[in-house]
Amino acid sequence: MSRPVSWLFRAGELVAEAGLALRDARRSYRTLPREAWQRMRTDAFGADPSGWRLHRVRNSPHFVDGSFRNPVATRRLAYAHTPLALMRTKLAVDPNRRAPAAAVPVHRLLPVELATPPESGLRLTWMGHATVLAELDGVRVLFDPVWSERCSPFDWIGPKRLHPVPLPLAELGPVDVVVISHDHYDHLDMTTVRTLAAGDAVFAVPLGIGAHLEHWGVSPRRIVDLDWWETAELDGLRLTATPARHYCSRGPRPSGKFLWSSWVVEGKRQRIFHSGDSGYFPGFADIGHRFGPFDATMMQVGAYSEHWPEVHLTPEEAVQAHRDLRGDVLLPIHWGTFDLAPHPWEEPAERTVAAARDADVTLALPRPGRPFEPAAPPTAKPWWRAVAAPPSGADLLLPPGLTAVPDSPAALTTAPPRPDAPLAEARPTADHSPGQDGEVPQF
Repeated sequence: MSRPVSWLFRAGELVAEAGLALRDARRSYRTLPREAWQRMRTDAFGADPSGWRLHRVRNSPHFVDGSFRNPVATRRLAYAHTPLALMRTKLAVDPNRRAPAAAVPVHRLLPVELATPPESGLRLTWMGHATVLAELDGVRVLFDPVWSERCSPFDWIGPKRLHPVPLPLAELGPVDVVVISHDHYDHLDMTTVRTLAAGDAVFAVPLGIGAHLEHWGVSPRRIVDLDWWETAELDGLRLTATPARHYCSRGPRPSGKFLWSSWVVEGKRQRIFHSGDSGYFPGFADIGHRFGPFDATMMQVGAYSEHWPEVHLTPEEAVQAHRDLRGDVLLPIHWGTFDLAPHPWEEPAERTVAAARDADVTLALPRPGRPFEPAAPPTAKPWWRAVAAPPSGADLLLPPGLTAVPDSPAALTTAPPRPDAPLAEARPTADHSPGQDGEVPQF
């Protein structure tokens, strides 16, 4: 009779086998013939730079030994953390807390709210995640537009929206400039790009990214490819691609020919900054010295992890970076829309509020879809607390009428009123551990 094998030992064997299979798969993708790779790739994977675009990539001072390099030494993952440690981190977090417990109180944005020019000359509308519409000097600039249901190359798998977009893309109206920070799926969405390409917008992108856009049907005459510190004047605005500490990756076959960046946009009297994705580094102070002060900064505050501490800002680092940039109003972005790391859904907002209070930084925390002018920022209200899932064993205190997450902007029109008490009057939430971090999906 064979000796019984414990389930734990067998589970360990299965994990090891899966790791070996993944390693072999990665090796096969790296050695896959170019012709076979082209046959298997989807349109969403984009295209590699070629011709003059490849020439510009290879001649960039930031392109070394076949790949773009970060401004400081950077690890995509902290290699001291093994896959088993990453799995332990994911299992340690209550999965129910990684999503809202009820409908996110999205503001159903109507075109009429954007019809009147901003009194101050600058208006920002956070659409969710890293997507922001900036109206500056009469020019409409759209950062990292993502309207799809999933941030994934496929429409049947991958991180799904936790709230609907505030308005359909067809209702947004004309866009003058589209700005892309890098090519990860939660920042560069093929379907959205193709829709915007039907208009007259110019696309400002880091080096190499234009190859994706041209592959998807955007005319090369409407693509402006910039290296770090390069500037283009578009519709009276000055756009500068500035350094960030991150990376690009869009398909299973790695490529180092795509640059990532943060962005500076300057009008006649006002300046704004969009972080894209970045880890903390001294470059924020350099950008602030060259271009600051900024009327508003849009800073990534979510999807951080102890497993990749060098490529995503924590909320505390985002507040410090805002100060380095000499920013006035801080708009936290890159949180609340997609579940990209196993920290509690509301944790980025709570930690940003605490860090901003300690640093005496002015925060703008509008509900997704609510326009505001940085010259007169709205009172910060913890709207997320009413729908955040409580820690295990605690009761969820919800006002009457809160239901499941609506699946379309139309559903927002008839949504019940949401509580919007100022921060000083809102009920406190349970403490959240800064160590509850996790994994960002990579495709």
